[in-house]
Amino acid sequence: MNGIVLAFIGDAVYSLYVREKMAFSCDAKAGELNRMTAEKVKAAAQADLLEKLLPEFTEEELAVYKRARNSKKGTKAKSSTVAQYNMSTGFEAVIGYLYITGATERLNELLGFEETR
Repeated sequence: MNGIVLAFIGDAVYSLYVREKMAFSCDAKAGELNRMTAEKVKAAAQADLLEKLLPEFTEEELAVYKRARNSKKGTKAKSSTVAQYNMSTGFEAVIGYLYITGATERLNELLGFEETR
């Protein structure tokens, strides 16, 4: 599957993961939950998280990441640098790849990684 399509799916999966985590971990109203979620899912935040996760990637995950990161994108970075946007696209592609292949244990391992560091 195309790296950008994997990133499209990964964006939705990651957003849902963060929304669920926020909803269950704090007693905020929907508007505040949305603001907090937006801070976590923006490209710059994903790039920061990716820097922590990258050493943990398998060879296969690293290949998916690099393919998506380096692919030509149909949109441009809005509130991030081009480098952050490219990194976040690669990150989302890995999330999408793990979701599509049914590797939920690995997906949970990576997405829960942020809490343990």
